[in-house]
Amino acid sequence: MTPRVLHVSQATGYGLTRYLTALLSDQAARGWDLALASSHEEELDRVCEELGVEHRTWRARRSPGLTVPVEYVRLRRIVRAIDPDVVHLHSSKAGLVGRLVVRRRRPTIFTPHAWSFLAEGPLMRWAARRWERFAARWTSVTLCVSAAEQARGKGAGVRSEYRVVPNAVDLDAFTPASAEERQAIRARLGVEAPMAVCIGRLAPQKGQDLLLDAWPEVRRRVPPAELALIGDGPDRHELESRAADGARFLGHRNDVREWMIAADVVVQPARWEAGSGVGQSLATLEAMACGRSVITTAVAGIDDDALGEGASSFGALVPLGDVDALAEAIARRLEDPAYAAAEGARARARVEELGFDRWGTAIADVTLEVLGKR
Repeated sequence: MTPRVLHVSQATGYGLTRYLTALLSDQAARGWDLALASSHEEELDRVCEELGVEHRTWRARRSPGLTVPVEYVRLRRIVRAIDPDVVHLHSSKAGLVGRLVVRRRRPTIFTPHAWSFLAEGPLMRWAARRWERFAARWTSVTLCVSAAEQARGKGAGVRSEYRVVPNAVDLDAFTPASAEERQAIRARLGVEAPMAVCIGRLAPQKGQDLLLDAWPEVRRRVPPAELALIGDGPDRHELESRAADGARFLGHRNDVREWMIAADVVVQPARWEAGSGVGQSLATLEAMACGRSVITTAVAGIDDDALGEGASSFGALVPLGDVDALAEAIARRLEDPAYAAAEGARARARVEELGFDRWGTAIADVTLEVLGKR
């Protein structure tokens, strides 16, 4: 039997778009019948067209609120039209509306991509925990990207059938560069000074405000240093208004690897991430695959298997909110590019085992498992 799978996602953004792109590509190669319900995003539109994946527009806001009933009706129509064997919901909003629509009448996989109860604000966290506990009854499998994400769900009282499939990185698309290639890329991008790069949605979760707070001290130590922030989001205007000298906002980019290669260090100062270790930020894993030194915050989502005990050998973990430690870690690597380059070489070696084949097969196995229990 060829499974018909409907993937649903309200959110798009660097990490989730990468995840969906890889997942659709893997399952299409298996000959599965696929559909995607999401907002439109250039890369996803292109991938769906290339793979022959039916792409239905599902307009929904990121946060819960008064729009949920309308979003419910829209998604219900899509589910009825697609008539999938399995529904795979990605991130909190799709998890909310999708489980209200399906209510386990079809096998349902939910991948949190960062639990909703990690959001800021005590009322939102309280409401999100209660919802996730309730909605677990309508979830065939909660698919986590790390053991830490699973542990957080269980710790919050979310009783579900869990499976863990750590994130993977495309080792063919994200490769280290020779010295000559790196020099050519830096020249093409107009980069001459020591540079740090940060990649991610411009929102509180990703912590770019902490990086900007640290940046004046970095510039004091390394006056010509440059900071490139790649991504867009609701906080862009506020962050731009407080940016110090040497920091620039590049918006959404399709040449992320080139900016990673051009950088001396990649900084991911997130307040929280989807999981931990190898289930962490895809941008961090991609930077490691490119042979870049990485600096991240020591939060669940970034603080064990992929960095963990070996963090000091190919990057740095800094305490969340410690702006001085963040500035010190960045400045040290911009002052000593050879030190950063050596860390980057060890980072590439660390992620060599994290290719897509294992990852895609593991998710396929989970999908067939829930289908078999129908």
